[in-house]
Amino acid sequence: MEETFHYLIMTNHFIFQKQLFSMIRDTELSLGQPKILDYLRDHNGSIQKDISAACHIEQASLTSVLNGMEKKGLIIRKMRDGNRRSLYVFLTEKGSELAERIAAEFEKIEKSAMEGFSDKEKESLITLLSRVYRNICNNE
Repeated sequence: MEETFHYLIMTNHFIFQKQLFSMIRDTELSLGQPKILDYLRDHNGSIQKDISAACHIEQASLTSVLNGMEKKGLIIRKMRDGNRRSLYVFLTEKGSELAERIAAEFEKIEKSAMEGFSDKEKESLITLLSRVYRNICNNE
């Protein structure tokens, strides 16, 4: 198959996910859960709307994913200041530990993927992929 942009993006994403899920098989996380844990690691206590936007998950789907995470004891949802309209999502101790593990696994995969790249090449790749992301978002 020809190495087109879309093919390379999709296959790299697929291989990244495949490696991640083989590394965390024992966690029984579902497809959307690692990125939510990763997001909450840096944004603990976020509202669902912000998680949905940052993780590119539809609100209805996110509710289902969060329900599963809550059942596994990874998160809790709480009201703040008596505001019933917005539930804030917090990592539990178990969720925080798993988020740290996920971050370490992401780092291992990224290190392997970037093997042989100079610092300048890594920076350029991140810059270019960020531009692709912004361009795609601007055309939605």
